[in-house]
Amino acid sequence: MNYHQYYPVDVVNGPGTRCTLFVSGCEHQCRGCYNQSTWRPDSGHPFTEDMAAQIIRDLNDPRIPRRGLTLSGGDPLHPANVADVLQLVKRVRESCPGKDIWLWTGYVLAELNPAQQAVVQLIDVLIDGKYIQAERDPSLNWRGSANQVIHYFDTNDVKC
Repeated sequence: MNYHQYYPVDVVNGPGTRCTLFVSGCEHQCRGCYNQSTWRPDSGHPFTEDMAAQIIRDLNDPRIPRRGLTLSGGDPLHPANVADVLQLVKRVRESCPGKDIWLWTGYVLAELNPAQQAVVQLIDVLIDGKYIQAERDPSLNWRGSANQVIHYFDTNDVKC
């Protein structure tokens, strides 16, 4: 897996202060996408063990209380990313108790394959659906277009 950008402190991509990883690879290639540079799976930087360890350290750093991890892209559920995203999510679950995990994908929850479902079973919030420029709505929380759906899997999570 490759990634384009990592923000150890982010207050835009989900509630509270978060760590945000933008992965490479997206087969949806939505018209009007704001992150077209992430479409190619081989673009960006290799996601290494050092980067995974840095994310865990950042999530657990008491100097900046972080609510959780955001996974975006590109598409974290792109076939080239699923195995590494699954390992990262498992590691966050084991090493960062109390941190939530949000994930944005162009895929739709009902159509996910078993590997993608394995990732989704370990996250708290999924925002699914392709970005549709004709349904763009800047007033929506956490979504770019009205067709996208926010799925809350953790009943203790604050619904924003």
